[in-house]
Amino acid sequence: MKQKALNALIYIISLLPYWFLYLISDGLYYILYYMIGYRKNIVFQNLKNAFPEKTDKERLLIAKKFYRFFPDLLVESIKLKTITAEEVKQRMMLENEEELTRHLEAGKNVIGVTSHYANWELGIHRLSLITNFPTLIVYKPLNNKDIDKVYNGMRGRFGAEMVPMKQILRHIVKLKGQPNISILVADQTPLYSDSDYFINWLNQETLVYTGAERLSRISKAPVVYCYIGRKPKRGQYFCKFVTLIEDPSGFGEHEITDIHNQFAEQLIRENPEYWLWSHNRWKRKRRK
Repeated sequence: MKQKALNALIYIISLLPYWFLYLISDGLYYILYYMIGYRKNIVFQNLKNAFPEKTDKERLLIAKKFYRFFPDLLVESIKLKTITAEEVKQRMMLENEEELTRHLEAGKNVIGVTSHYANWELGIHRLSLITNFPTLIVYKPLNNKDIDKVYNGMRGRFGAEMVPMKQILRHIVKLKGQPNISILVADQTPLYSDSDYFINWLNQETLVYTGAERLSRISKAPVVYCYIGRKPKRGQYFCKFVTLIEDPSGFGEHEITDIHNQFAEQLIRENPEYWLWSHNRWKRKRRK
């Protein structure tokens, strides 16, 4: 019953035109930033730790830009319930598409890596519409099962298969002989049981997943970063593909993990307002 009610609510809101949704977003900005201060302590602490070289004024500007973009992300994510395939293609342009398709057409699996940057949710739809090859979206199940099922239903509208991270290897094996792409949002916070590898990321000791590296080695797959960025016009994005690893066999332990995390950090530093600063990313500390 909760799922039906949530689905109905999202469906109704998603029918609203973009111009009206952006009016809602404008109002949400003032509510989230000025009225309730949504996760302000986390956002400002994350920015202070990540950019100690910046002044308070510079970090404040990044924070305000983030809070201005975040409501757009919320309303645009709801719109994914009813957006058409043509609208998805118009709102997210592809760059270097051949960097993805050349691997697949050569009969290889691809490990795609991205982060909580710009509109990664729209990116799921866009990646689903690129090729006829299977697209597996690796996700971390939410504690709230109703929300989990509703959003996974939206994410899979154009053919992407949502796969819990603990089941991805089984799905890849099942597709043996059929080239496919597995997309991992690699900047999530692991449980200690899922990883014990720490790196220096955004100026902080950070526990990271090593799943992209392990999958790449097991399936001998190249690692392609799916860089999703925002264009100047509101609601317009791009997805640029960059092959970071052609052949995983020539790399030592954790090198691949280091490479894709360093690439993500570089992108975040260039335009930090589009990363999810409200995420409590550094809650896991190294255990003594």
